[in-house]
Amino acid sequence: MAINPTSLGLTFDLTQARSVPKSQRWVLVAMQELGPVLVTMLWRILGNEEDVCDAYQDTFLRLAHLPNQQKPDNVRAYLLRTASNLAISMLRQKQRLLKHRESFVKQNQHDTPNPGAELDSLHLQEQLRAGISELPDYLGDVIVLRDLAQMPYEQVAKILGIRTAAARVYRHKAIKLLAAWMSRPESRDER
Repeated sequence: MAINPTSLGLTFDLTQARSVPKSQRWVLVAMQELGPVLVTMLWRILGNEEDVCDAYQDTFLRLAHLPNQQKPDNVRAYLLRTASNLAISMLRQKQRLLKHRESFVKQNQHDTPNPGAELDSLHLQEQLRAGISELPDYLGDVIVLRDLAQMPYEQVAKILGIRTAAARVYRHKAIKLLAAWMSRPESRDER
């Protein structure tokens, strides 16, 4: 099944927009035009429907409630940056909760971990998501936009306000850090 705003119930019929003030209809247009891109990016970052819906909704609520109800100069950049920041915050919060639960379980159980669980694809994806959430913001933003949202370097650079070459360097550094973190046995136990 394809993941898109319609399949998740996140679309809005513009013909029913009479109750929305004309000065705010640009928000609905942005939802229609950029919704599929946001859902795809959020799905790749978060990996589950509930979190995608929450981040999508929060992103557009923030857009609709900007100070003085002013439209940002670059709506696409604003939405992508806001959505990726929300998604990374959600991942960080989940990681804190997961670490708390794991420490609680370790205190109350003395079972040995299953070594086959490390090979599980979902487990590795969660480790990678956790690693991305722990990267410095400037590196994490490039990874999210380039690899998860699948944007070209030029567009990533424009959104982040950096040069294209800097985006390439940041991605390279981020991948090296993630690879180092993922290859350490002790980091697998902590995450």
